[in-house]
Amino acid sequence: MNATLDFENNCPHFPCIPSESEFLMWAKSALAHLPNKQNAKDVSIGVRIVDEEESALLNNTYRHKDYATNVLSFSCELPEAVLASLEEIPLGDLAICAPVVAREALDQDKPSQAHWAHMLVHGVLHLHGFDHLDETEAEEMESIERQILTDLGFADPYLVERASA
Repeated sequence: MNATLDFENNCPHFPCIPSESEFLMWAKSALAHLPNKQNAKDVSIGVRIVDEEESALLNNTYRHKDYATNVLSFSCELPEAVLASLEEIPLGDLAICAPVVAREALDQDKPSQAHWAHMLVHGVLHLHGFDHLDETEAEEMESIERQILTDLGFADPYLVERASA
């Protein structure tokens, strides 16, 4: 399976935003760890870097929560017949909020790149149907995130969070 990104940085002057190639590498690593990747079609993912205003608007519109958040995922929901006819499957879109990610990395004493990678991986897993609504789901999702991030050379993001709490 190959992956492509439709990348848009709506915060071009914000410091420490990774390059499109880094986001693509992280996305490919996340996809490589997912079940049912054998003989899968190529996929595309939209990634938009947003400011707090846009994140809050999206979060309020789609989740009815009136604040900016680190990453929002919007899965592509096409009928099976349409998906079967496509050469490349659109997984969906991610909106990653630059100021929130930067603030969280600082608050959690994490390297910026590590937190950006975590947000991208976390979002890709959501696009693939993973969630963390209950403890069992959260443990499964976090386990996959840990493995992907370890393979990418980053520390366990949940150990860092617990240590700073």
